[in-house]
Amino acid sequence: MADAAADPFPDPFKVTILVLPGSSMMTVASCLEPLRALNRVSGAERVRWRALTPDGGGVTLSNGLPFAGHGAFDSEAGGDLLLVVAGFDALRHAPRAALRRALPRFGAFAGIEAGAWVLGALGVLDGRRATTHWEDFEEFAARHPGTDVVADRWVIDGRVMTAGGASPAFDLMAHLIRARWGEAVALDVASVFVYDEARAASEPQPLVSLGRLSAREPRVAAAVRAMEAALDHPLSTEAIARRAGLSVRRLETLFRATLGTSPGAYYAGLRLLAARRMVADTDLALGEVALRTGFGSLSAFSRSFRRQTGTAPRDARAAARASPGGASP
Repeated sequence: MADAAADPFPDPFKVTILVLPGSSMMTVASCLEPLRALNRVSGAERVRWRALTPDGGGVTLSNGLPFAGHGAFDSEAGGDLLLVVAGFDALRHAPRAALRRALPRFGAFAGIEAGAWVLGALGVLDGRRATTHWEDFEEFAARHPGTDVVADRWVIDGRVMTAGGASPAFDLMAHLIRARWGEAVALDVASVFVYDEARAASEPQPLVSLGRLSAREPRVAAAVRAMEAALDHPLSTEAIARRAGLSVRRLETLFRATLGTSPGAYYAGLRLLAARRMVADTDLALGEVALRTGFGSLSAFSRSFRRQTGTAPRDARAAARASPGGASP
């Protein structure tokens, strides 16, 4: 796909988007809307796309809204590109048998967000580089030891692609449009959405999206990145200040001014945020969650978790499993 000629072909490029229940609306839109805009800015049907669901019925997205689609995905599907878009409970919802039979009929295919779990379950990521949403990196890598799992925003390895979420999916679509139809067309598509493609594919997915803070106060951003990189072995405030090129007092002043809290309180909240996601979205033992988020013992973790959330980790996990969103793939 990335090596395709820039000149358009007489026949439209055929794209199928399989949308699974529990997908993010933003991620679905990041795959669909660049294709719609491509035809609009071109004044011609350069791409013919269809959005399908596993059985042809409407699916419920992660925000609770329905998505109708154009019909059912079946094993006779084929075309130039298949995008598998998934979110919660991806493996439960995926039509794996139909996908396994259909994949050879596509020139290229991509797992978008939790769609990587689906491709991994089909064995097509073995021996390849791939990514998924940052919340799932460790669990995904553990379940797919034959895959080189990287923290990149999106990855292309031969005819197989993966993207970590809504924004990386848009980046990937912009790259594919540029590769096939050229820079000018890609810029026209980006302009429809007032979109600036500012990040490279290999840039790591962040735990915290710092946005304007990186430009407004890069020293605080550097401190947050240092915290983020050391959740399992928390750094002292002094060590964080050194990495940001600041004194402890100046670091504390800047944190108060920009984030309204102290470095220590922010760090604790960051670790508990990661812990809450692991509790809700993975099957990791709670003791392992405690270790990965820098707590010395399960009891210390449970006390901090309950203090912040008002519930015990075990009860929070049970509630997440009982919710409509369900558990992670």
